[in-house]
Amino acid sequence: MTWWKAFGIDLLVVLLFATIGRLSHGEAADPAGIALTAWPFLIALLGLTVAMIGMKRPTDSLLNGALIWAGTLAFGMWIRHESGGGVEVGFVIVAGAFLALGMLGWRLIAGRRRRASA
Repeated sequence: MTWWKAFGIDLLVVLLFATIGRLSHGEAADPAGIALTAWPFLIALLGLTVAMIGMKRPTDSLLNGALIWAGTLAFGMWIRHESGGGVEVGFVIVAGAFLALGMLGWRLIAGRRRRASA
């Protein structure tokens, strides 16, 4: 899988997280609102993906997906905190669980499909 595809799927996971989060808190799920919630994590995701590409590591492997997940969560929370956003423990737990499920889940499925077809 190309890194563009892997980045695109991870991007969708972050956007889905932001959308569901906004809806669950009664906030508008319009593009501007979603961007407002998602931008720290999108910046972190982009940085981690570029780092993986620079190290010539496959972005769709489970191990590298774990690095992208952990980095997106940690750097995204750091950016959010530094920009004045809330970083409550419950939010970190929910964000971590959702992003792990999405970012690692698709990699597990893709890996199983790859092995089954080989």
